[in-house]
Amino acid sequence: MITLVKLGGSLITDKNVQASFRKDAMDRIAAEIQAAHDARPDVKIILGHGSGSFGHYEAKQYNTMQGVHTPDEWQGFSRVAAAAAQLNTLVSQVCYDHHLPIMRFAPSASVLARGGVILDMALMPIERALEANLMPLVYGDVAFDTVRGGTIVSTETVFTYLVRHLPVSHILLLGEVDGVYDLDQQVIPRITPATYEAIKPALKGSGGVDVTGGMLTKVEDMLALVAERSYLSITIFNGQTPNLLRQALMDEPIVGTVIGQN
Repeated sequence: MITLVKLGGSLITDKNVQASFRKDAMDRIAAEIQAAHDARPDVKIILGHGSGSFGHYEAKQYNTMQGVHTPDEWQGFSRVAAAAAQLNTLVSQVCYDHHLPIMRFAPSASVLARGGVILDMALMPIERALEANLMPLVYGDVAFDTVRGGTIVSTETVFTYLVRHLPVSHILLLGEVDGVYDLDQQVIPRITPATYEAIKPALKGSGGVDVTGGMLTKVEDMLALVAERSYLSITIFNGQTPNLLRQALMDEPIVGTVIGQN
């Protein structure tokens, strides 16, 4: 089975300062992934990251997510792709420094969307990479769209497609909060489709500049996935807390919010 690991843009960049990469955070995260990978080489990992203060600023300026039609909008489309790729290069280099077997897959080169939803994604190269014990790396990026011309696909959107087409058992979502908070600012340990309506008022959008949605969107997207895949377990936790990612990859209990069918 496959574990998807998403590094939130707010974790590896300062989302309020354009093009600001948090290398120290990425160094620690890569070291934790490497430690878990060494201990459990049988676990297949697909790593993903958001665009944070790189792609989101460009995407907001050109309103890329809503559609791309004019020459100026297409120029913006390419600029958003370049900004997202810039961050991906920085992330990749840190992973290489920690000897992670990263293989980069740009959604802009492999995804076709329809109305913001992935219609098709080239999966065979990703599957071959996993068979070769490589670690595919995807990220929030632009994509051509049969309805909008062009759009943005978030890492969660890419993960949704992967869950529906690959044997994914776990998703780990790392941000800068300890999990999903209730109205008393306490971490909700577990969310299911049956309990969601009761906790929905506590959910808010993310801080900073984010064109792909905040915690509300994240939780709803993940609930939709667990409704389809009863065996799927999703954990939202704080990527700023040392060793939590390593522990999660080792199936050790951690502080966070688990989203599941039951």
